[in-house]
Amino acid sequence: MNDTLPYAATGQRIGLLGGSFDPPHAGHVHISLAALKRFNLDQVWWLVSPGNPLKRDAPAAMEARMEACRAITDHPRIKVSDFEARVGTRYTAKTLEAVFERRRDTRFVWLMGADNLAQFHRWQHWEWIMENVPVGVIARPGDRTSARMSKAAKRYENFRLRGPQSSILADADTPAWCFINVPMTDASSTEIRARGGWKR
Repeated sequence: MNDTLPYAATGQRIGLLGGSFDPPHAGHVHISLAALKRFNLDQVWWLVSPGNPLKRDAPAAMEARMEACRAITDHPRIKVSDFEARVGTRYTAKTLEAVFERRRDTRFVWLMGADNLAQFHRWQHWEWIMENVPVGVIARPGDRTSARMSKAAKRYENFRLRGPQSSILADADTPAWCFINVPMTDASSTEIRARGGWKR
C-alpha cells in the first residue's frame, strides 16, 4: 500500500501540505520552498484533497488539480499526491493516521498557512493533530495577528518553538509547533477563481 505515497528514505523529514489546490498557485510553491529551508525538511508532499469539509462548494475535478499541481512545481523535493482520494479520507486527522501507518520510519511535519491556524479549532480532532505531529505555520499577508490570537495558538502556547528553533521542529517531541515569517506573497486560489483564471 506504500505506492499511494511518494518515496521517502528511512528517517527522512517530510512536510505535508494538504489542501484542495483549487487551483494551485505560486503561493503554494513559495511556502513549500520556505518550509524545506526553515524546517530542515528533505521533501514536501502536496496532499491534494478530494474536498474541504469546511467549504460548501466542491472543487474542480481531481485530475485537473493534480495536473495543475505538477505543472506549477518542477522541484525535485516537492511531490504531488492524491493519497486522500486513494484511501478515502476527508479529514486531516484520519489522513495523518493513514500516512503514519504506512510510513512508520519517517518524521512528518504538518504544514499550514497562518490563515488555517486562525480557524484550526474548527477542524475535526484538531487537538489530536497538534499532539501527534509537529506543526509548521507559515505567515501569509494579513493573517499573522488572527493566527497568533487563535484558540489553537493560545491552547498550545507553551509548546511553541521560536523562529530560531525552526530547524529542529521535525525532531521535536509533540506537541510542538513553530510560526515562521517569510517574504510575503498574496497569491490566492479564491482570487484566481474570481478573475476567471480557473474553471471548476
